[in-house]
Amino acid sequence: MASIISGARNIHALSLRSRTLGEPFQHGPFNRSVQRRWKKPVDSARTRLEGRTRDHRLDKLMVQLRNLRLALALHEVISQQRNRYASLQLLSKWRHEVGLNIEIGAFLKKYPHIFQIYVHPVKKNHCCKITQKMSDLIAEEDAVIRENEVDIVQRLKKLLMLSVNGTLNMHALWLIRRELGLPDDYRSSILPNHQHDLPLEFPDTLSLVSRDEALAVAKVEEWRKREYTEKWLAESETKYAFPINFPTGFKIEKGFREKLKNWQRLPYTTPYEKNDSHLICNVERLEKHIVGVLHELLSLTVEKMMPIERLSRFRRVYAMEVNLREFLLKYPGIFYISTKGSAQTVILRESYSKGCLIEPNPVYIVRRKMLDLILSGCRNIGECQQDSATWSAEEYDLGSSHGC
Repeated sequence: MASIISGARNIHALSLRSRTLGEPFQHGPFNRSVQRRWKKPVDSARTRLEGRTRDHRLDKLMVQLRNLRLALALHEVISQQRNRYASLQLLSKWRHEVGLNIEIGAFLKKYPHIFQIYVHPVKKNHCCKITQKMSDLIAEEDAVIRENEVDIVQRLKKLLMLSVNGTLNMHALWLIRRELGLPDDYRSSILPNHQHDLPLEFPDTLSLVSRDEALAVAKVEEWRKREYTEKWLAESETKYAFPINFPTGFKIEKGFREKLKNWQRLPYTTPYEKNDSHLICNVERLEKHIVGVLHELLSLTVEKMMPIERLSRFRRVYAMEVNLREFLLKYPGIFYISTKGSAQTVILRESYSKGCLIEPNPVYIVRRKMLDLILSGCRNIGECQQDSATWSAEEYDLGSSHGC
């Protein structure tokens, strides 16, 4: 009997304790001297990334670009087939390989300007083929890239001049080939034509023979020249300044403008200036030097953006021994990190306005046409239905010949 009573008391005390812990702490006459220990809020890159001011237009752009990348990945699978078409059953097996998390049929039907679904006249199964409109744009992109070989060589030279030792790893360069506007076969089509300037050394290292001082001009320096001549600003205001563009809704705290003004006037070592960054004793000047390197590196890309995971592979090459995600979050007026899409991507804020590149280049123009097919969705599908009849006749001929 006594054990039952003690057990009931323990249950009552436990419930009272849990109820007390769940309620907010209140001071009474018997606990005025008791102090409750509050946990300090965690300040990390993850919390700052979640609490940053978002740019909804750039986030929306990244979602659209992700759908375009998925469409191009499916195009690679279809183009590898013998007759340039693939069954939906085959594409569903490759769904997870390309990063698609929905049913393959639902994704293909969303973009009739890119994919054409039809019933094979002989095999009687559902197949998919790339539309002629999308095929023409892919061929146009490849042609534009090969026509701009001179710009590609200059871009590679500038990347090598930015590095500490004048070398780049070929594997890291391969990962950002699309960002730089390089063809897939650049190792066999472009580099052999410029061995005297860009020799390929063992093991898989691209090196620079000599510097070209005419190319050692950063993109931000051109912006400063325009600001100095067109807006008649003082040289002290523009000599070391960067373009600042905060997202809508960014909260400016007290004293922030003064700190930003002092930072803009702070001298630093330019990206192409050969100077050992480890000898820079001032931490602020070293950080500004890294900002200049990141700014120039993103300016050399086609769409002025790059996934952080791929950008981190160049930390040692460009003497950026910092946590890149934490570092980029410190400068929201220059860089923007978007978590939409398949990866975290850093975007150069000054290059975009209303979700479009301010200074488009030929490769970007073609890719924008591809993105317009994504944005078109199911609108104006009359042309696609006309093409479907033509392709069905072609597939019938192909199928009948294979049947024979």
